[in-house]
Amino acid sequence: MTPPTATPTPAAGATVQLIDVVKDYSGQRALSGIDLELAPGEFVALLGPSGCGKTTALRALSGLEQVDGGSILIDGVDVVDVPVNKRDIGMVFQSYSLFPHMTALENVEFGLRMRKVPAAERRLRASETLELVGLGHLGTRFAHQLSGGQQQRVALARALVTRPRVLLLDEPLSALDAKVRVQLREEIRRIQTDLGITTLFVTHDQEEALAVADRVAVMRAGTIEQIGTPEELYMTPSSAFVADFVGLSNAVPAEHAGGVVTAFGMRLDLLGDRQADGPVTALIRPEDIEFAADGIAGAVVASSFLGSLRRTQVRLDDGQIVLVQHEVAQNPAPGERVHIVLSGRPVSAGPRL
Repeated sequence: MTPPTATPTPAAGATVQLIDVVKDYSGQRALSGIDLELAPGEFVALLGPSGCGKTTALRALSGLEQVDGGSILIDGVDVVDVPVNKRDIGMVFQSYSLFPHMTALENVEFGLRMRKVPAAERRLRASETLELVGLGHLGTRFAHQLSGGQQQRVALARALVTRPRVLLLDEPLSALDAKVRVQLREEIRRIQTDLGITTLFVTHDQEEALAVADRVAVMRAGTIEQIGTPEELYMTPSSAFVADFVGLSNAVPAEHAGGVVTAFGMRLDLLGDRQADGPVTALIRPEDIEFAADGIAGAVVASSFLGSLRRTQVRLDDGQIVLVQHEVAQNPAPGERVHIVLSGRPVSAGPRL
């Protein structure tokens, strides 16, 4: 797509803080005193399985959900009792929710019209913002004349045109096909960086979160299990849950003693939470298992070509199946006898499954 030429006035990103925020639904705790801080202009993703509380946290920040405890601060001002339309927040949801009787340009203008912005100014700002998302040439089209990706770009422009200090994105890409999803997530990141808007992005897709966020907060059962850069979460997960949820892992029976995990006869340092000594499940990344001339014997089950790499399933002689990630040049055939070894990198571990 041709880079846009319009340069709307950048937004001034706000500091956002959720402090000990609690939310209950009919006696069920959805948020258990979460603490989260976003720096001005930072892009933070909330990542976690369905029901973990990530959308509830976003809706609490937006004002769409009233909290049962804690504080929500935007630039140091508690907005818990401030209505949605007074919080200076832009929101984009999974459903595009465009007005079908309005053109793309009129949809983008809508928020400005509600704010009584003069017609000439709102038309200019809406046009500039459509240019920003690459749709300046489609302003006269109605929603049904746009593709799903184009409709979501209009929804993004509608959220940005009011120049909010905080942008909230609630699984905005999940309804799109894979190629469009990748393109649009890159566009969102570019626009967010250019405008400097503090952004909270909710997703259950780990690849999306790791690809676009400055930091990722992994949620579990209403709490934040770990927050860090994508590299920190992947390389040094603080718990077996994070290691298992972020990226692929092989769950391998092992023994733990004094911060050292023994798996396949090899001693490995333990990452994250300490475990009681005794049987554990070690979580070993596929790239930390290698083919070798000698080692643990097994047979290839299947091998998948993934473009720049290959992942191969190996059934060990004890019946256990492990996944090995390796270079494309290695292409073992199903049934082929192989040997594997561990790279020796530290591993996460949890209770024996």
